[in-house]
Amino acid sequence: MSKQILTATIPHDALGERLDVAIGPLFSDYSRSRIQQWIKDGNVTINGVAWLKPRQPVLGGEKVELIAQIDNEIDIPAQEIELDILYEDDAIMVINKPVGLVVHPGAGNPDMTLMNALLFHNDKLREVPRAGIVHRLDKETSGLMVVAKTVPAQTNLVSQLSRHAVERLYDAVVVGKMANGGTVDQPIGRSSADRKKMAIRHFGGKEAISHYRVLERFREHTRIRVKLETGRTHQIRVHMAHLGFPLVGDPVYGKRFRIPKQMNEEFVVFLRNFKHQALHAGALSLTHPVTGKTMKWKVDMPDAMFELIDVLREDMEMYESRNMGYDDYDYDHGVEVEWVTDEDIPD
Repeated sequence: MSKQILTATIPHDALGERLDVAIGPLFSDYSRSRIQQWIKDGNVTINGVAWLKPRQPVLGGEKVELIAQIDNEIDIPAQEIELDILYEDDAIMVINKPVGLVVHPGAGNPDMTLMNALLFHNDKLREVPRAGIVHRLDKETSGLMVVAKTVPAQTNLVSQLSRHAVERLYDAVVVGKMANGGTVDQPIGRSSADRKKMAIRHFGGKEAISHYRVLERFREHTRIRVKLETGRTHQIRVHMAHLGFPLVGDPVYGKRFRIPKQMNEEFVVFLRNFKHQALHAGALSLTHPVTGKTMKWKVDMPDAMFELIDVLREDMEMYESRNMGYDDYDYDHGVEVEWVTDEDIPD
């Protein structure tokens, strides 16, 4: 557990304000909820006396002392696991998480997680709650994650996430042929039928909004790009399944593979052996917590997703070639889809 003693003077114009509101700007490196808890724990003294109620009004001019006490992840072992680090400075790091890597220890995954890898990479992350992790990706989802290296940076990033100020774009392949893009605005909560799953919950669910755009249509599948406005657990997987277009390979929310008629047997085998959801966090944009500069990163899909798209594309080309009666169809495997800009995604 790390501990730091901080002092300040409450400004006179704070007369009548709640204690937690009055001292929040004085210790802006920490979230309001964390300050509230420290007040309740007796870690805040006013003129030498501990105040235990965040709502207690101040007069202004009081001397305040705050004991900033952070619980460390001391029981989590550091483990040497390769990290694909795209960017790192004194405040943040951005990594490309591979398919199969769990973000933090839990039931069934006691170690060999991203958190274990982060602690091996930088032992000082023990001084930051959750080793600096501010958001997560599912085990079988690949792509970009930002990690905070200091408590102030973590507080700032969590605030950006809560204000929907962090932009995240995902590539996905879904089962079914989508007609067009759109927006899903459906609340998500824990499923009442299966506590391991999430579901659309109009009573008790949290706001969840996903914008999606069609990039490419195949015979029985569609490649899409999704922009998250919120970040609920399994949000894209639940929203797409709700629309009737579950992600290819999703073992929880998906259906049986839809095999197009007359598909090459080699392609059929590939589809049946694609065992994880076709979802990749390919682009990330945020405001740097120290410099205030807007920073953006993007990373290619993993090889398995590229191969999936190539298989579906080639299947469609072969099918169209047969049905058009051409014997020497010219396949173009060099098709590239440009990244969707902010303007291309609906508000």
